[in-house]
Amino acid sequence: MQSRTPPGPEPDLIPAEPESRLSAELASVVAGARRRAVRDGDRQIDTAHLLHSLLESDSEVRAVFTDGAQVVRLLGYLVQRSIGYGLQWQGTVEDSGAVPVVRSGKETGWSPAAVLAMEVALERAERRGDARALGMDLLAGLVADAECRAVEVLGRAGVDVEVLLKRVEAGCRQYASGGHGYLGGSGQGRA
Repeated sequence: MQSRTPPGPEPDLIPAEPESRLSAELASVVAGARRRAVRDGDRQIDTAHLLHSLLESDSEVRAVFTDGAQVVRLLGYLVQRSIGYGLQWQGTVEDSGAVPVVRSGKETGWSPAAVLAMEVALERAERRGDARALGMDLLAGLVADAECRAVEVLGRAGVDVEVLLKRVEAGCRQYASGGHGYLGGSGQGRA
């Protein structure tokens, strides 16, 4: 269920994020999502902003999709966010129900679902023994919440989220085993 964001001054869009625990690429993704949220007039960074920035910035994330046409469809939906598709989200807080929404006098700048996705990404990196989270970790965090906006966009673009998650897991295992890059469907590593 989504709820209206209370009127008031523009919230601080820079949460206390553990930037030191993000790869340089993922820090760039977060910065891009932040810019997109501000440009679109959204009060918070949500999972669709993160997905959009991931797709634009991270070639290894794009590689987990079955083909380039899926990525093009996804970007098409995400670009339409401010001019059509996604207008129902404008001025609302993304709340998939995965975590309780706690309201304070000042918004955090991140939707609860986006916070959860980032927490999942950081936990995945930690379990893998990596000091920094990668774009693949964030993608896994996004698709882990079946009710978030990113998953809604994926579904509308015809992406099978369960298949996508399996491909993400395969890519993350490649990192854990010391490889560099996602092993795509052909079995060839990408650097």
